[in-house]
Amino acid sequence: MTTSGPLVLIVEDEPQMVRFLRGSLSTHGYRLVETGTGTDALAQAAARSPDVILLDLGLPDLDGLEVTRRLREWTTVPIIVISARGQDDDKISALDAGADDYLTKPFSVGELLARIRVALRHSAARSADKPEPVFRLEELRVDLAKRQVFLGEREVHLTPTEYKLLTVLIQHAGRVVTHRQLLKEVWGPPHTDNTQYLRVYMAQLRQKLEPNPARPRFLINEPGVGYRLRVG
Repeated sequence: MTTSGPLVLIVEDEPQMVRFLRGSLSTHGYRLVETGTGTDALAQAAARSPDVILLDLGLPDLDGLEVTRRLREWTTVPIIVISARGQDDDKISALDAGADDYLTKPFSVGELLARIRVALRHSAARSADKPEPVFRLEELRVDLAKRQVFLGEREVHLTPTEYKLLTVLIQHAGRVVTHRQLLKEVWGPPHTDNTQYLRVYMAQLRQKLEPNPARPRFLINEPGVGYRLRVG
C-alpha cells in the first residue's frame, strides 16, 4: 500500500462493511483512517485533514446527517454518504446537509472508486479556483500553496496542526481571533472549550518562529480573549 495516496476517512460501524472498504481502497493506493462513531469522526477530520470522507448515516452516537452538518461548519472536504437508507428523502436530506454524493449499500468497488475520483477532481478544481498567495511578515514567509514556512532562507518544519493554526491566524492577520474561533477552525466544533490545546501549540509555534519566544513579536496573546498575528 502506498503511503502518499489520498487520505480517506472511513466512518462506519459495521465490521463487514469496514473490511470491504479497507480491502477495496488500500489495494488502490488510498491511505485510510477508520472510526465507528460520529464524535470521533469529527475529531479525526480535524486532526488528520482527510481528502475524502466516507460516512455511514446509521452511527451509534451521532446520526450521519448531524455529523455532516457539523463538518460543514468548518470544512469543505468531500463527503460521500454510504448508507442502507435508499429512499429519495434520505438522499435529499444528506445532500441538503452538505454531503457531496450518496451511495446506497450494497455498491460495487468500481462505483465506489469512481465516486471518490469525481469527489477528488471537484475538490482539486475548487482549490485551483482560489490560488493562494505567499504571506510575508519581516523574515517570516509562508507559501500557502506549497504549505512551506521559512524564516529568512531557512525552512521551518511545522506539524499539520501547527501549520493549520498559523494559517488561521494569517487569514485574520492583524485582528484578534478568539480562543473559541481558533479551536473551532483548527480542531473542530467539539473542541471549542479545550483552551489547553491552544496554549500548547501556540508555545510550540513561538519556539519555532519567534526570535525570543518568551517575548513574542508576531504571535501575540490577548489575555482572556484570544491571539493575534501582529503585522504592524
